This record gives sequence, structure tokens and C-alpha cells, in this order.
Amino acid sequence: MADSKREIERKYEATVDTRLPELTRVAGVAAVDHRGVMELDAVYYDTEDQRLAADSLTLRRRTGGDDEGWHLKFPVASGIRDEIRAPLSDTLPGSLAALLRSRVRETQLVPVVRLLSSRDVHHLLGPDGSLLAELSVDEVRAVRLAGGSGTAAWTEIEVELADDGDPAFLDAVEHRLRKAGVRPSASASKLARALAETAPGSTTAPKKQRTARKTAPRPRTAGDHVMAYVRDQITAVVALDPAVRRDLPDSVHQMRVATRRLRSAFRTYRKILDRTVTDPVGDELKWLAAELGIDRDQEVLDERLRASIAGLPRTLVLGPVRSRLRIWSVARRQGSRRRTVGVLDGKRYLALLESLDALRAAPPLLPAATKAPEDALPRAVLRDYERLATRVGHALELRPGPDRDLAMHDARKAAKRARYAGEAATAALGRPAKKFARRMKAVQSLLGDHQDSVVARDALRTLAAQAHAAGETAFTWGLLYGHEEATAAAREQELPEVWERASRPKLRAALEG
Repeated sequence: MADSKREIERKYEATVDTRLPELTRVAGVAAVDHRGVMELDAVYYDTEDQRLAADSLTLRRRTGGDDEGWHLKFPVASGIRDEIRAPLSDTLPGSLAALLRSRVRETQLVPVVRLLSSRDVHHLLGPDGSLLAELSVDEVRAVRLAGGSGTAAWTEIEVELADDGDPAFLDAVEHRLRKAGVRPSASASKLARALAETAPGSTTAPKKQRTARKTAPRPRTAGDHVMAYVRDQITAVVALDPAVRRDLPDSVHQMRVATRRLRSAFRTYRKILDRTVTDPVGDELKWLAAELGIDRDQEVLDERLRASIAGLPRTLVLGPVRSRLRIWSVARRQGSRRRTVGVLDGKRYLALLESLDALRAAPPLLPAATKAPEDALPRAVLRDYERLATRVGHALELRPGPDRDLAMHDARKAAKRARYAGEAATAALGRPAKKFARRMKAVQSLLGDHQDSVVARDALRTLAAQAHAAGETAFTWGLLYGHEEATAAAREQELPEVWERASRPKLRAALEG
């Protein structure tokens, strides 16, 4: 069983002769408890091409200390990482292996570095004796295990904030350390420093100062801009995989968005990217988005229904409404959750990741990719706009009812594609593309709320029927159904005005320069 811990820490350069300043002078520190020295032995694992290190991930098996075992760390922000722990074992626990699958795939993990650390630990305590931070002075010896046989040694100071501590406290500690002449470390982690200092030739290479040749920057083409966007989305899919497996908030949604953005880019920029290559990949992305949608759609529906119930006066919530919704939601989420993880563990998904890697490494660019961005990209964006305009016009011609609901849902999908097209072009076209994307997002949001009301009404009918069959009153479910009908009607009335703002000729003219 693995558990998670948010690690907030800072590292500082030191030597064996470095003396710690009087830490009780740090604001909030009432006492310093010297905990003694512990010996730590950690072996770090990676693929031979160091895929984990490239993404600032660390995987180690450590003995010694009070947290010995397997540790997997994911970067969150500068100085902040999520550490996933698993008990000590001879082989990598399956729970951690799953979190690495999107990066490692079928590649073997091998020992790359061994770190032997002598850690002198000090606890910084508050007036009530509570732990504020742990400060340690680490004497480290690194031994290269793969890709060389170098060694390195250094001393560093590490300050780790206590659980639920105020990050501002680390500023106060740093201020005191700096006054004593201690400076922040140039390396983000022990592993990063060990890899750099034990690499072949590292003893001399860092000392040489080389002057880079100045060359004129190559003009960025339409293909350059499209592939930069595509690479960003591929990176997002891979990076979000472990977050989805950990069931982190909004992770499924963000991963689904990345797959949709990729597929939209393939379709929007089909004059730039070869469809014989991107169409099969796009089909697989559509499959993945649909599978992720099972879990995400249920999450959105749960949030909407809970909020609707919470907004009712207590006198109108009749019967065990909340408990019935909770039971219904848990049953559906458990099934969808298992299915989502199963998809990420499947061979079809791994094959998709390999296809994305191949596309990233060898972009399938067509001759039009060499054109200037301002010539090629606006045309692609405006093609998606025309598609959206046709669908919105069709929806507005229909009378309220199932046919109009379906037409508005089709328009929503077109609005999303037009928005993504504008976002993909923003780096090249600047403010006009950004404004276009923002207006398309407004149309998408309105149509999305309308579609959510359609889905919510279907769920409310089901819940009302279940309540009635159980001998409960269905009054509240019916009331919520009526609210959703009113919401849908309001969105339909707002659509013409929102569309008028989004379809102004000046907005499109600005894209074309």
C-alpha cells in the first residue's frame, strides 16, 4: 500500500566546515532539538535513457531512517514535490510501477546512482513544542551505477517544512542561513547533482567556459507553431496519466482536454500535417477521450446535482434525497473509475503513447508547413469558424425540443474545436487569435451548460423513478427537473446574443491581418 506526502523543502550549499547559525533567532523557533546522525543508503532507478530524470521525477529504494522504503517523487512547483511511498521490498511495488507506466512503458528500470548519506538532523520547534521544519546537514557520496563509473561527494543543508506548515517559515529560515553565508544549492535535487557530477568527463567539462556561436534565429514556420502545440499536448497526456491513476482533482478532465486538443489540431491543421499519419492517431485519441469521458461525465453530473440540491430551501428537500444521490453516484463512479484505470493499463493505450512519441519525433509535415504562420494558420482557424456558424444557424432555426437539443450539442462540439484552433494559433498570431478563442469559449460554455442540463434531466428522471419504486416521494426530483428545463430555455434565449458577439466580422478580419 502506497501513501502520499507533499514535500516542501529547500537545499543549500555547505562544506564539512560549515557551521549552522543560531536557529532560535529565526522568528517562531522556540527551540532546536538535535536528533543525531542517521545513515541513509539510497539506490535511484531510471531507464537507460533517463526518462524519469528528464521529467524531474525520482524513484529510489532507501534503507535507513524512519521512512525507509520505496519513494517516488513528482514535481509540483519549485521546491515542492509529491512523494509517494511504499514499504521496503526487493522489487518495485506495483502501485509505483503503475504511476510510471506512461513514461517507462515496457522499458526496464535499472539502478543508475547510489547515494550514501550521513544525515545530521535538527528539529525546529515552535513555542508549543510542535515541529516547524526539519533541518539536516547531509554529507553525501554518490556512485554512478549505469552510464559510467564516476563518484562525487558534497555536503548540503536541507530544510523541509513540517506537514501543513506555512511556506513563509522557510523564508525566515533562509534569511538566517544567508546572513551566515549559506547560499541556495544550484541543483534541484541530490539525484540531479549526482547525475551531473558523476557523468563521464564531468570533472573537467563544467570548468570550461565556452562561447556559443551567435546565429540568426531561424524564422518559425506554420509547421513549427503547430508542432509546438502538438508537443505540448502530448507532454500533457503523459504527465497527467499518474495524476488520473491517483484520482487527483480535475486530472481526468485535463487529460481528456489534452486528447481533444490534439485531435482538434490534427483536423484543423490538416493542410499542414499529413492526414495519412494523423487520422489513425486521431481515431485512437477519440477512443481515449470517450473512455475518460465515462468517469469525467459522471463527475460533472454529480457536482451539478449536488449543487442543485444545496441551492434548494430545506422545506423543499423531501425524503432521503442526498443519500439516494450519494448511493447512485458512488455506484456509478466506482464502475467508471475501475474502467478508466483499466484503460490506462491496457495495450491499446500504450500503443497510442508510442504512436504519439513517433509523431513527435518525426513530424508528418506537408509542403504547406513551410509557409509563414500568418498565411497558413488564419485560413485553418476560419474554416473551423465557418463550420461552427453553420451549426449554430441550424440550431437557431429549430423549435425547442429533442432535435434542437441535438443540434445545440453538435454546435457545442464545433465551438470547442474552433476555440482550440484559436488557442493553437495564439503563439503565432497573438492577440487576435487569443480574442477569437475567448469568444469561441463563451459560445462553447453556453452550449455546454445547455447540454449538461439535458444530461441532468435524464439522470433526474432515473432518480425519480428509483425513489418512487422505493416508496419515497419524487417531489424534489421533479422540482429539480423543472429547474433544469428552465436553465436550458434560458441558454437557448441567450444564444443569439452570445453568437452575435462571437461572429462579428472585425474579429475574423483581425485574424487575417
